[in-house]
Parts: sequence; structure tokens; C-alpha cells
Amino acid sequence: MKEYPLKYGCNPNQFPARVYMADGQELPFEILNGRAGYINLLDALNSWQLVKELKEALDMPAATSFKHVSPTSAAVGKTMTEKQKKAFFVDDIEGLDDSPIATAYARARGTDRMSSFGDWIALSDKCDVTCAKLIQREVSDGIIAPDFDPEALEILKSKKKGNYTIVKIDPGYECAPLETKQVFGVSFEQGHNNFKINRELLEKVVTENKELPEDAKRDMIIALITLKYTQSNSVCFAEDGQAIGVGAGQQSRIHCTRLAGEKADKWHLRQHDKV
Repeated sequence: MKEYPLKYGCNPNQFPARVYMADGQELPFEILNGRAGYINLLDALNSWQLVKELKEALDMPAATSFKHVSPTSAAVGKTMTEKQKKAFFVDDIEGLDDSPIATAYARARGTDRMSSFGDWIALSDKCDVTCAKLIQREVSDGIIAPDFDPEALEILKSKKKGNYTIVKIDPGYECAPLETKQVFGVSFEQGHNNFKINRELLEKVVTENKELPEDAKRDMIIALITLKYTQSNSVCFAEDGQAIGVGAGQQSRIHCTRLAGEKADKWHLRQHDKV
């Protein structure tokens, strides 16, 4: 598929609309079900880059929940405690501990469920049946993943009266080193953001205490990669293998920090015994 027609652009009055490869090559993704919109594909392509980078940096399955071109959270497939399962509304999902990719999405979706309502999902690994059953009951616009188990695909196709958007991405696709876009008829060009965020980035510790625990390195990498795909200004709190508070797109860095901090506070409070 070299071109994909969209119903309309960013707003209903913006048409015609389409996505295509400027070099005439095939698009690096396939629409398996539904009809993707302009914002859907922006979310899909940005969220896929996020989970792909997390998987490469930490060698763990990763997932993110995106809304309006920013992640509400991102997480890796670290087994959850019973308190976390209850707080994230997934304590009734059978086989969750046996599915790292489902665990990753349960964490990402469970962080900020208000913002994630009607989200776009990205998975670094194949979507299995456990993950599909978790997604089936959530209000979501679509999903991008490198592959889908046949049964999982049928489960997802049943969402939104058969109109749930499912995108299969070529995991080996690498974009061109230069990217361009137009604003008001003026073309902007820049190098693609290929800055690598991994453990090597954290080797030079500039504080007096040089000991940085492995779990802290993991969480810092999650926070930094999440921020890479978050609309500025942005602040991210991370803990226990996931982003627990993301403040995105605020004009004031102070408000951005407050938003992220409030979400992180609620993440902790929801796991309290009294709650």
C-alpha cells in the first residue's frame, strides 16, 4: 500500500487528506481493520517509536497509552503486585502474570485512566490473547503492534461494532535521516531525532554519590524515552517500571510539573490499604 486515504485531516473541515511515502515506496504499516484517521496515525507512528525504543533500551516488552499525540503513560512488562492489579482494575484478568506484553499495557493504561479514555495503544511485541481481552473491555480508538495472534486479532476486531482500528507495523522499518513538513506553505526540514537513550547515557554520574541502582536506571530510561515523545513542555515521574505521572503540553513548566506530580500522587494513593 503506497497511499492511504483519510476521511479528513486534523479537523473535519480539512480535506482531502491522505498519508503516503514521498519516495513512492510502500507504507511501512498495514491497516488490518477499521479506518485510521489523521490523529490516529500521528499517535500510531509516535507511540510505536516510543515502545520500540523502550524495548531496545531495556530488552523488555513495552506498551504505551497515547492520547492526542502524547503518552499518558508507558511501561515495561514487570509483574505487578496484587495491590497494583486492584488499583489498575486488572485483578480479574486470568493469566496476566504469564503475559509480559499484557502486563505492560495494564500498567500503562492503569496509570491515568481518565486521560487514557479513548486512547491509542502501542505494543512492542505481538499482541496475545490475554492482552486482547484486556483491551477488549477498554474504551480505545486503535492499536499498533508488529503482529497479532489470530485469536487476539479476532477479539480486537469485535470492538466498536467491528470498526476498531488495528495497524500492523513493519518492525524492521527505519525512516529516512531527514524529515520534512509544511506549515502555511513553508517547508521545514530537520534530521530525525535519533538520539539514543539507554544505560550508557547514565554511566557518567555527576553527583557525589556515584551509586545508581539498576531499577533507578530502568525508571530513568522509561521517563526519558517517554518525554522524547511527549509534547513540550513536559515532565515525567517514573517508578517500578512505568511512567506514573506525565504532564504534557502546558505553556507553564510549573503547571506541567504540578500535573505530573498530582498524577504520581494518585498512583501511590490508589495502592494504599484504605483506598
